[in-house]
Amino acid sequence: MATNKYALIRYKVLDNCFRNPGRRYFINDLITECESVLIEIDPESNGISRRQIFEDISFMESKEGWSIELNRIRDGKKVFYRYADMSYSINNMPLNEVEINQLKAAVDILSQFKGMPQFELVNELLPKLQQGIAKDGAYTTIMAFDSNQYLKGIEHLGPLYNAIFYKKMLTISYQPFEKDTPFELIIHPYFLKQYNNRWFLFGYNPEKEKYDWNLAIDRIISIKETKGKYQENDEINWQEYFEDFIGVTKNEGAEPETVILKFKGRTGKYIETKPLHGSQISKWVDHETLEVKLNVIINYELERLILSYADSVAVIKPLRLSNIILGRLKEALNVYE
Repeated sequence: MATNKYALIRYKVLDNCFRNPGRRYFINDLITECESVLIEIDPESNGISRRQIFEDISFMESKEGWSIELNRIRDGKKVFYRYADMSYSINNMPLNEVEINQLKAAVDILSQFKGMPQFELVNELLPKLQQGIAKDGAYTTIMAFDSNQYLKGIEHLGPLYNAIFYKKMLTISYQPFEKDTPFELIIHPYFLKQYNNRWFLFGYNPEKEKYDWNLAIDRIISIKETKGKYQENDEINWQEYFEDFIGVTKNEGAEPETVILKFKGRTGKYIETKPLHGSQISKWVDHETLEVKLNVIINYELERLILSYADSVAVIKPLRLSNIILGRLKEALNVYE
């Protein structure tokens, strides 16, 4: 099977040619028809070779394709192509094995969005898709993503997404962990970010005059649209905003610093293949110790990440981060004592 991205388009063009009783399609005609469609999609297309069309026909005739029955009818020294049954079309055939495998992968990905309000249609479509592509009446998922469908406040994700898309100002009732009662705030929503299986909303807080105010959606009690002029975001490029730190907390005025960590044994091998951050530079100082250098803003999420490796990591630089981690480890020891 041809693997380039336009293969399915060519198959459909050829299918239309093969079932057209009003015209004879010779090989050059088939090339011309395919090229005329593809040039509309990609004006820089380099054209299609005779060999490519012959490979496409062979695939369509194969069991992996649609097992088409194609007549090659001689007209003088040339041959034109036509279906043996002119009522036949690949569009009327069951999915072939290649299409089934592609659809299975798509269904596995779509299934990860179940439970999110803006993907309610997925809940209705998935059973039908799974039933349609199961060969033996059973469907087995072979792919899973790290997601939390039971996260408190997940029902707010859809309304927040719509508020960002349609540029709506919101009044949010919010309950921080450290407060006993919720409070209300106005926010102009800009961006949704997932980190560590939690979702966070970023937006402009007019009371604080901050464009990157963030709220954990699992602490949101209620949301309502508020009348007023929506404040456009001219301050922050969200594609670049998260490059200098880990997680979602960007401390006011903080700048990236050089952080040096040393990981021991198997953990070092793990960190080498799964970098903590895009800035990571790694080197083995001996056969047991991996030195990792990061250029990041020091924040709460970085501290928690380092602590998750507890007995396998040492903070070498900066000293204040080393002292913070040491203090937390001592506190942990006191808990056990």
